[in-house]
Amino acid sequence: MPEFMITAALAGLGVAAVAGPLGSFAVWRRMAYFGDTLAHSALLGVVFGLLLDINLSLAVTLGCLILAVILVVLQKSRQLATDTLLGILSHSTLALGLVCMGLLANNRVDLMAYLFGDLLMADWTDVGVIALVAGLVLVLLARFWRSLLSITVHEELARVEGINVEAIRLLLMLCMALVIAIAMKVVGVLLITALLIIPAASARRLTRTPEAMAIVASGLGAVAVFSGLAISFFADTPAGPSIVLSAGLIFGVSLMKRQA
Repeated sequence: MPEFMITAALAGLGVAAVAGPLGSFAVWRRMAYFGDTLAHSALLGVVFGLLLDINLSLAVTLGCLILAVILVVLQKSRQLATDTLLGILSHSTLALGLVCMGLLANNRVDLMAYLFGDLLMADWTDVGVIALVAGLVLVLLARFWRSLLSITVHEELARVEGINVEAIRLLLMLCMALVIAIAMKVVGVLLITALLIIPAASARRLTRTPEAMAIVASGLGAVAVFSGLAISFFADTPAGPSIVLSAGLIFGVSLMKRQA
């Protein structure tokens, strides 16, 4: 197997491992649109990274984290419905990022790579960064798993039990921002949420407990990564969309299982 396929597979597996449990919370809390908003802001982070001449991965990560905090603050103010607020920010940040990217044409930015991912270009440094971030997020999710489940089931009851709901919710948002920042390398800005949501939605039909759903979602994500890379290698198709397509096919198969 060529070395670029090995690094691509390891990078994809790192994202799939953490996308499973995090995507499960996104499904339970109906946060798909939130993920889209963060993903679209990632492109704006690339623009600021180019303007400030700093590492693009760091710029994207900081941009996602800042927007996650802004979203939490705006949601708390409740001046607009959450879906309306997310819709405004999602499309505004994507449009601003694309416009600014067009104005930075001299930088020879590969826009398609950012929009749809360029997993086959991942190197060992990318693998290391993804492993580090994925490991950090998995540790945080494991440490606060019960609290995260509590605020997902019933926030008011969790507050009565002494859980700091706002802090736990912010932790979840920041974890999602980190994962979206590293996943951009795998599937790109436009497809990140699909990698989070589709394996988790498939696992939901196949499992009965939250823990099982998170584990199975990671496994299905890994299958989608391997399948997508195989399609990309043999059919010469883009890796990111091929991975998402594989995840979609897995979801289609999961629909054949009858719900109890």
